[in-house]
Amino acid sequence: MIMARYLGLLFALLLTPAVQAADGCADALDTTVRKLHSQQTLDLCALTRNKLTLVVNTASQCGYTPQFKDLEALYQTYREQGLLVVGFPSDDFRQELNSESDTAEVCYVNYGVTFPMAATSSVKGDNANPVFRALGAATQAPGWNFNKYLVAADGSVIRHFPATAEPRGGELEAAIRDALTR
Repeated sequence: MIMARYLGLLFALLLTPAVQAADGCADALDTTVRKLHSQQTLDLCALTRNKLTLVVNTASQCGYTPQFKDLEALYQTYREQGLLVVGFPSDDFRQELNSESDTAEVCYVNYGVTFPMAATSSVKGDNANPVFRALGAATQAPGWNFNKYLVAADGSVIRHFPATAEPRGGELEAAIRDALTR
């Protein structure tokens, strides 16, 4: 049953430019994930409903880890206008800490992250979590840590940005501003 749901989600994403469930949730984000270093869950459908969402795969020991600071700044700057940032720690590129408590410390203490962070999961290949499976099918799977996916409130993937895309002052921020003014 679970596999059938994900296959249906994948085909819906591939066949329509903007996929949104009747309840206003983007199909790619119509899932629940465990919150980083917690037993609580994040209902991504409820969190992202009617919001522009920036989905990022992260790692605590990557050369791009300092991007957390600018991702948080983006979130603080644009959240009142409808932007949500959601981070997904992953060890797919062997740069995530082994302990979720250590990962949480890097995010929350070292970089002051206040946007939602999911528990560590896979973001590429057969074991990719449902969000990244759908995003990868719609654009491309992450080739490294800190890939960024801008998802419109209607569920369409606006654009994929590679790890090298700086969160502030470049194409990513311009795309966010543009999407928020539509």
